[in-house]
Amino acid sequence: MAAAALGPSMKQDRRGNPVGTSSPEALAHAETALWRMCSFFDAPLADIDAAIAADPGWMLPHVMRAAFLLTLTEPSLLADARAALDQADLLAANAPERERAHWAAADRCAAGDWHGACAAWEQILLDHPRDLYALQWAHLFDFYRGDARNLRGRVARVLPEWPRDDALRPYLLGMHAFGLEECNLYPQAEAIGREAVSGEAKVPWATHAVAHVMEMQGRFDEGRRWLHEQQPVWDEGNGFAGHHWWHLALFHLEAMDLPGALALHDAHQGSAHAVLTLQRLDGAALLWRLRLLGADGLGPRWADLADGWDLTPRDAGHSAFNDAHMLIALIGLGDAARAQALLAAVQRRAERGSGSNTAMAREVGLPLMRGLLAFAAGEAAESIRLLAPLRETAHRFGGSHAQRDLVDQTLLAACAMPGGERALGRALLNERQLARGATPQVEHWRQCMGRA
Repeated sequence: MAAAALGPSMKQDRRGNPVGTSSPEALAHAETALWRMCSFFDAPLADIDAAIAADPGWMLPHVMRAAFLLTLTEPSLLADARAALDQADLLAANAPERERAHWAAADRCAAGDWHGACAAWEQILLDHPRDLYALQWAHLFDFYRGDARNLRGRVARVLPEWPRDDALRPYLLGMHAFGLEECNLYPQAEAIGREAVSGEAKVPWATHAVAHVMEMQGRFDEGRRWLHEQQPVWDEGNGFAGHHWWHLALFHLEAMDLPGALALHDAHQGSAHAVLTLQRLDGAALLWRLRLLGADGLGPRWADLADGWDLTPRDAGHSAFNDAHMLIALIGLGDAARAQALLAAVQRRAERGSGSNTAMAREVGLPLMRGLLAFAAGEAAESIRLLAPLRETAHRFGGSHAQRDLVDQTLLAACAMPGGERALGRALLNERQLARGATPQVEHWRQCMGRA
């Protein structure tokens, strides 16, 4: 990209960050798009288009489009993200250094270098600690990379720079709460999450962080009350709603209310409610947990979840986390041939590819996929051999503690199978009971171990 100096016509946004536009209208549209990205209330693309229309020569909105599309982790959107970056590059000569740095970070992200992108966004934050674009995008890719330390620390490094009356500060608190939770700092996470939602701002990420705390502590009754009380914050018009319904279903599972969890799946998790792969992952994860707990009638639900979901190997290798959930869907469908084809494609790309996901697939994704297949085949010992070591490394392929609990729950089910390891199962249950208490689900697993 061509270099550019900060010229006299350059302006600043509401938080003092240099921008390459003099159009108040364009800035206002970009500000709305930023709010949409951190609140998840509708997609920001229309607002980005409006910012471009108001100032066609402004670089940043094109980078915003690219980065937003990349955060969706949808391989089919990569071409659109790259086209937006190409258009932004044509406008670089008149852009301030900050905007060109955003281009460079997004470019690394589009190339699959998620680690490098986060490092580049961190440099922007060092220079501009009130740059919420950099923080929002780095926070999401910290999540996708399973980097709990930076989920907490990246927000902590800039939060004191934000005035308490800034309208977007509650969204930083929501991020901070989630990072604290993923670092197992549960009392602090709950306090910050509750603070974030105590004002007028609707902050679903904070509601979500508190739900995570309650999930990890086995507080299923409180969790159900919390999400129902906060439902006006996260339900109507919010792209994050499906994930909150998933969390509500997890609380039903902890109470061993399988019919209640199934009802939530049917109302909120099927194909009618899913457009992106990210939205389908929750449905697959929920049905898998229901299968482990012995729920009946899942066959039609697996078929419905797969309706419209491209489960072919074509896009495999972009996200190890997504690939594992695609495999779960194929196992649920009983489609052994496509499951093996997906596994083979992920392995080929892990061997030949580059970028952050390659290591994630080798270290976690592929062993997990093989362990899930072994479990589905009734091979308890092989499943345990593959899954047990992942308890130490699963964070490396992204997601949250609650999402990665799928590994422990599958391991518990394998231990309870004929040929399983009862001693390991009892040890895992002891650990689980100390964290969550003697919940109905913990007692269910204990009974399974006794029967095995």
